[in-house]
Order: sequence, then C-alpha cells, then structure tokens
Amino acid sequence: MATTADMRTGLIIKLDGSLYSVVDFGQNKTARAGAKVWAKLKGVDNTRTIEQTWNSGDNIFPVRVERRPYQFLYKDDMGFNLMDNSSYEQIVISENMIEHPELYKEGQECFVLVNTETETPMSVELPPSVNLRVTYSEPGVKGDTATRAMKSATLETGATILVPLFVDTDELIKIDTKTGNYVERVKE
Repeated sequence: MATTADMRTGLIIKLDGSLYSVVDFGQNKTARAGAKVWAKLKGVDNTRTIEQTWNSGDNIFPVRVERRPYQFLYKDDMGFNLMDNSSYEQIVISENMIEHPELYKEGQECFVLVNTETETPMSVELPPSVNLRVTYSEPGVKGDTATRAMKSATLETGATILVPLFVDTDELIKIDTKTGNYVERVKE
C-alpha cells in the first residue's frame, strides 16, 4: 500500500476503477488545515484528464508497470504492429494507445508500457527524441532570420511540423517526441 508521499511524475495509479498516469503533482499547506496533495492525471485506459486532491498521508493504489522494448514494424487497418525485441512475438496496438503516431517509422524502437498484473499493454512511447528526414520544405527567404520565423516541413513519416527557415529538403532533424517539436539539425 502506498501513500501520497510516494507520488511522483509518471506513476500509474488506479482511481475509481480506471488507470491514470501522474502528469504533475504538488502540495498545498495552510496554517490551520492539514496539507493537501494535488495531482494532474492523464487517463491510460481512457482519454480523460482530471485533477484529484487528497489529504496528506491518504492511501493511493499504484499499478506495477514494466517498460518493455519493442520495434515498430508497420501500420495497417488493424493498427500498429510491434515486435518484442527479446521473444520476437508480435502484437497489434490501436492508434489511440500511441503517443504521436505520426512520428513512427518502420524499424524504429519504441517502448510498450505493460500492466504486470494483467499482462495487457497500456500505451506505447517513443524514446525522448527521434531523428527523421525532411522530404519536403519550402525554400527559406534570405534575410528573414531575425524574427525566428518558422515554416512547414513534411517528414519521411508523412507528419508535418514547423521548422526554422534554414532547414532544407533531405536534411536529418531531431524531434522531441513529448511535444512533437523541432529540436535541431543532425549531422550525418
């Protein structure tokens, strides 16, 4: 049994029969009343985002989760097909369980969060950043760099993101997988 003192970002807890991941949390202390612990929770098995408040020291119910390495094989009408890197077993995951599905490229490594109590996959994550090639971008306008202007670029996965004006077609760029934003150019 865990208490609110064990709260941390990324912890998956069971609340009202559903699973939620802790996105952010904090503590409010007042002079007269006891401390309260609040958390912003994102649904793992649903699409809800909620905020919850507990009294300090209340019990919470964490779920044991393993982060297992998989490889993205391909996408079809059934969903995303992934292969376990250790057993070579293949699974199919629906698109709504995947963070930033537009950034997945065939052969890319990803991580499946598995509920160890039921052995069911809960979500799929990419590494913190991925390198993708730009397949199309408009040429930048010379002299328009002082305003930190951005332009649209299409990646090899078909995703469209905003990049600085100096990024050209056929360049390899690094993308933050949590936000889906451009980070930097990658030297080849």
